[in-house]
Amino acid sequence: MSAIIQVNGLTKYFKEAKAVDDLSFTVNEGDVYGFLGQNGAGKSTTIRMLLTLIQPTSGDINMFGMDLRTHRHKILQQVGAIIERPDLYRYLSAYENISIFARMSGLKIPKKRLMEQLELVDLANRADSKVKTFSQGMKQRLGIAIALIHDPRLIILDEPTNGLDPQGIADMRNLILDLSRNHKKTVMVSSHLLSEIEIIANRMLIIDRGKKIIEGNVQELFNPAKMIVELQTLNPAKTLETIMSTKWKSFVRSHEHDKIIFEMNKVDIPELNNELVENGVQVLQIQQRYSLEEYFLSLTKAQQYVATFEN
Repeated sequence: MSAIIQVNGLTKYFKEAKAVDDLSFTVNEGDVYGFLGQNGAGKSTTIRMLLTLIQPTSGDINMFGMDLRTHRHKILQQVGAIIERPDLYRYLSAYENISIFARMSGLKIPKKRLMEQLELVDLANRADSKVKTFSQGMKQRLGIAIALIHDPRLIILDEPTNGLDPQGIADMRNLILDLSRNHKKTVMVSSHLLSEIEIIANRMLIIDRGKKIIEGNVQELFNPAKMIVELQTLNPAKTLETIMSTKWKSFVRSHEHDKIIFEMNKVDIPELNNELVENGVQVLQIQQRYSLEEYFLSLTKAQQYVATFEN
C-alpha cells in the first residue's frame, strides 16, 4: 500500500512557542486516518503546513511520492480540504456556491456533474435554497461537496463535526465512510473526539503539545482489555475497602471523590457488578469512561493509583 502523506521531523515555531515538535507520521492510500489531539495540541498547525498555508520551521513533507516544497501545485491539485468551517456565500444557493467555486478553480464542470456532487452530500433537494437557511451540518456537507469538485485523491477535514448536533455528527460520519468505501478517497480527519474516530478510522495518530504520542491501527490501539471503567456507588469509601479484599483490587487505577476508576476488560464488567451487589454494595453506575484525556493518561501512565489500603 503506497503512502499518500509521509511526514518526517516536522517542527513549527511561532516565535518562542513550539507548536509542532519533531512530528513524523504516514497516511496510506485508502486510509480513513484519524488525527487526534486536544484543543491546542498542534493539529490545525500541522494541517496548515500540509496545505502550504504556513511554512514549517524544519522537517519534510512528501505527498503522492513528491516533495511538497518543489511540487506544491501538482500535489494540491490532488487534495481537497476544509479547515475549520467552510467559507460560503450565505445569500446564494447551494448550487450557486458550488458553481462559483468550480469557476474559481478554473474548471468547466457541467451542471449535471455539480448536481451529482450535491447528491453525494445529500443536498440535491436543497440545491436552490440559500445557504443562510442551512444548518451547520448542511454547511459542512456543502463545503465537502465544494472540496470534491476537482475529484481529489486525498481529503483533509479539520474538526468537521465541531458545532454539529447529534444528527449532524451522524451525517458527517456516514459521509466520510461513504467517501472512503464507495468513492475510494483517502481521508484525513482531525478531531478531539476519540469516540468518533474509533467508529470511522482504520488508523490514527494522537499528538499532545505538538508531539506524537502514538500512531497505529485503531483496532490494535483500542485494546478491549485496557478500557477505563468508572464506578459510582452510594458509599465509595466502603466500596473501595470491599474491593481491596477481592481480585478486583489489581484493576483499580485511582479513586476520586465519589468515583473509583478501573482498567479492565469490558467483558468483565458484569462479573464485577454481580460481586459488588453480592457484597452489599449499592451500585449507582458502571460505565466505560472514554475521553481523549483518559486515553492519554492510560498511554503515558501519567495517572497512577496510590494504594492507600496496601498497608
